[in-house]
Amino acid sequence: MTTDREDLLRELAPQVLAVLVRRYGDFDAAEDAVQEALIVAHRHWADGVPEHPLGWLVQAASRRMLDGYRSESSRREREVRFARAEPPAYDVVDRDDSLALLFMACHPVLTAPSAIALTLRAVGGLTTAEIAHAFLVPEPTMAQRISRAKRTLRDAGATFALPAEAERAERLPAVLRVLYLVFNEGYAASGGGDLQRVELSAEAIRLTRMLHRMLPVDGEVSALLALMLLVHARRAARVDADGRIVPLAEQDRTRWDHAQIDEGRNLLDGSMGSGVGEYRVQAAIAAMHDRATHADETDWPQILALYGLLERLTGSPVVTLNRAVATWMVHGADAGLAVVDEAATRLPADHPRLLLVRAHLVEQSGDVAAARDLFRRAADVATSRPERERLLLLAAHDPA
Repeated sequence: MTTDREDLLRELAPQVLAVLVRRYGDFDAAEDAVQEALIVAHRHWADGVPEHPLGWLVQAASRRMLDGYRSESSRREREVRFARAEPPAYDVVDRDDSLALLFMACHPVLTAPSAIALTLRAVGGLTTAEIAHAFLVPEPTMAQRISRAKRTLRDAGATFALPAEAERAERLPAVLRVLYLVFNEGYAASGGGDLQRVELSAEAIRLTRMLHRMLPVDGEVSALLALMLLVHARRAARVDADGRIVPLAEQDRTRWDHAQIDEGRNLLDGSMGSGVGEYRVQAAIAAMHDRATHADETDWPQILALYGLLERLTGSPVVTLNRAVATWMVHGADAGLAVVDEAATRLPADHPRLLLVRAHLVEQSGDVAAARDLFRRAADVATSRPERERLLLLAAHDPA
């Protein structure tokens, strides 16, 4: 199957699932039927995509779902309910309920890992095997996680419908958080041999675009999409030909996707005037980096001020570490180390980011031996192979 056809199936899968869940009210059975229909489409579309691909998939999935009901022990009782539920015609699948699926998958009763997995499965169209590979767990483990998530939703009485405006506003932060976590896992994979999982970042951007179309004036939705685009634009320059990490200061900025940067800046500009939120500040920081033609043109004083604001908004010790880096760039390594000490009171001693930032600043202050030890300790706890290799190189590097 061509990539275009695979992309089309991935895009249509959540829409088909939404139609079936809305029509029959059975999430588990609907998802199984959709997966079977995708397998059939994979085989039958080899010679060309049908004129109405969404309708084709809905009909195929509906037939399999009804066949499943008819074959169960309570066949007669269910057939009374579904006998008249013939597969919907093409003209009844003209609504896209993917956003209802997204809000359902990000229900507050679910933990973040469960919500991420269910979002990627139900709305992103990824297979269980693909999700398991991305998060470095066995496929049966991921399948169990997804099954538990669906049971949790059922037990909580979650209904398939786009929440009313008040509930939607209440649940929106969780939706944004899940999309942000999916993007981050793609941008900087938590483990394995690759620094980036571009397909996850791209999927997070696609889903956030979909949300932005529904809520075009929501400042944080616009800002999250802007943040993703401004950061994702650097992906081609983040690794060299051998797959090694290229730090931001050393990247070839001509390889950045400047069309994405322009789109991200426009979204960020459009989000202004509706309050200050976490994603808006992060997007502003990303825009400051992207605006610099060369690393030495970076407006570090402005970035330092933005990190101070972000720290007040989030209270995150990791943000404090980022503020330490900006402090170093503005006021020197010793001032940056003082901020690192602030963050250290709220982080484990072997936190990878804590060790890395302290190592860089200790090296800048002149204690090369201590910096090497810190780089080695950071390498010991790194879960990503490219990051571990980079840290080992830093530990062996002699700045003299």
